[in-house]
Amino acid sequence: MNGYHKLACFAGGVLFGSFGVKLLTSQDAKKTYIKATAAGLRMKDSVMKTVTDAQENVNDIVASAKDINEARYMAAQEAELENHVEDEAE
Repeated sequence: MNGYHKLACFAGGVLFGSFGVKLLTSQDAKKTYIKATAAGLRMKDSVMKTVTDAQENVNDIVASAKDINEARYMAAQEAELENHVEDEAE
């Protein structure tokens, strides 16, 4: 009985495998693959647009931060220069 069970399982596996190959290569399956791939490409485009927008925002933030630091540096330089001039005047 055990030998027949193994043979039946093997035959079922071959049948299921043959059916699976036919199913995976059918026109309906091909249409499904195409639609899934198209959806993936749309998602990729959406993600890339979001990343590009984020990079632009980061670049704007960095430029503004550099402007603030430059203004602070210039103010500190002017204050130091004024203190130096006052010290020499005394």
